Amino acid sequence: MGDDLTEKAPPGIDPTTPTFARVYDYFLGGKDNFAADREVADMVMQLVPEAPVVARGNRAAIERAVTYMASDVGIDQFIDIGSGLPTASNVHQFARDANPAARVVYIDNDPIVLAHGRALLTESGVATFIQGDLYEPEKIFTDPALTGMIDLSRPVGVILAAIIHHVPDDRDPAGVVAALLPHLAPGSHVMLTHLHDSGDDPRVEEAKRVLQSGLGGSYFRHSSEIERFMDGLTILEPGVAHVTEWRPNGPTGPLEHPLHTQMVAVMGRKD
Repeated sequence: MGDDLTEKAPPGIDPTTPTFARVYDYFLGGKDNFAADREVADMVMQLVPEAPVVARGNRAAIERAVTYMASDVGIDQFIDIGSGLPTASNVHQFARDANPAARVVYIDNDPIVLAHGRALLTESGVATFIQGDLYEPEKIFTDPALTGMIDLSRPVGVILAAIIHHVPDDRDPAGVVAALLPHLAPGSHVMLTHLHDSGDDPRVEEAKRVLQSGLGGSYFRHSSEIERFMDGLTILEPGVAHVTEWRPNGPTGPLEHPLHTQMVAVMGRKD
């Protein structure tokens, strides 16, 4: 976008306030971001230039998880909560490549995400975009647009990609995840990715400062705490693992940079 971003912003959108979704879009090479978003992203990249690589690694782990659920497990309906802006490749494309009958509901509470998502992703009988809040699961799972697309009496695949690490401790992230589970049929799977504090990279504290000053909250947590977010589910192999090492398609080789240890993935099954 050019210098006249404010004039081009859709009605009701404040381009001067950065959002997680648009910063992530910038990391992925997208165009749906504003100067304020790029300023925060550039601050992060000054500290850790590899941040876009981690964002792409996160997206690749989501693709592998969705492909596994659709092809190996046979799940044909997915709910992507906190989906962020559409990218060059999206959950419904991953799912339908593995299972042409798959359907996807995307959920986000960012107005610009909804505007772009509805314009670019909504396909009749294939995918739809609805407004929803992670803290209000009852509203999500009773939304007519969701129940018209998803049969909640059958297994679903739920994607919580890079969203729970924005839930502060005082909002009980484990409880937020747990509140989703009563709405899911047995056989459902939940995929979660999260910022990770390995305890051995001094740049984590600086990364926290940059993200929290620019975006208001990104919480790095230890793998043992992230594992507890899956209480009530059977954690599948390989457990909590770096996104580059979570069921890779081929040999991963050494991690290219210590930052890569700061995004992990885990999947659980509701029995």
